Amino acid sequence: SGTWLLYLPCTWSIGLAAEPGCLPDCYMLSLFGAGAVLMRGAGCTINDMWDQDYDKKVARTASRPLAAGDISTFQSFVFLGGQLSLALCVLLCLNYYSIVLGAASLSLVITYPLMKRITYWPQLVLGLAFNWGALLGWSAIKGSCEWSVCLPLYLAGVMWTLVYDTIYAHQDKRDDVLIGVKSTALQFNEDTKQWLSGFSVAMLLGLCMAGMNCNQTFPYYSAVAAVGAHLAHQIYTLDIDKPEDCWKKFTSNRTVGVLLFVGIMLGNL
Repeated sequence: SGTWLLYLPCTWSIGLAAEPGCLPDCYMLSLFGAGAVLMRGAGCTINDMWDQDYDKKVARTASRPLAAGDISTFQSFVFLGGQLSLALCVLLCLNYYSIVLGAASLSLVITYPLMKRITYWPQLVLGLAFNWGALLGWSAIKGSCEWSVCLPLYLAGVMWTLVYDTIYAHQDKRDDVLIGVKSTALQFNEDTKQWLSGFSVAMLLGLCMAGMNCNQTFPYYSAVAAVGAHLAHQIYTLDIDKPEDCWKKFTSNRTVGVLLFVGIMLGNL
């Protein structure tokens, strides 16, 4: 699920950058797919290296390789080196502007796991990292970012991450309180649904602005409406005190991303 949630903003951007009447660039979709697998994996490795002492104390994460003692910290460094080396090979297939832009995201990937120690808003930092592809996909096609399109799309993705990762964080809130880890789930608590509704509205406004600035058509806005309906259903039926329901709602966000991508393709055609 995490790989999909990292990959889908890339597909939106690549799709919006396609010429009118054309399908998205399949080569770029494939390249970014490989990059999403590698960078999602690298992010998980970095996260597990930072959090191995915390993970031991949380039932859901105690079986992770580092926390369980199945591998050493040195072995995880070697593995991370392999992941980042392969990801660099993918990045070097892009234009110079995109190489610099892509490399700039690494600081967010490295620092995100630390945020839960110092702020109740680590999900915001995750959103900034996870939606970098909304900038990178466009620049990979066009050679640079068209900020009137890319910035609203990026901010919409950040709002989306705040929705799904707050839902995700509610799974661990009892353990998080015990070990002193912060999250938006703890910050919002019983007001979670109101906050998620606000983030969803902001996401939809960002998507509409991005669409207007690149002359999108009716199918695109139909997809945005479908995304809004899906998010509304998620939030309305969410039970923040049932981890299994939180997981179900979290994973359903892949459908949100796919709906928008299909709308972008049909709108372009």
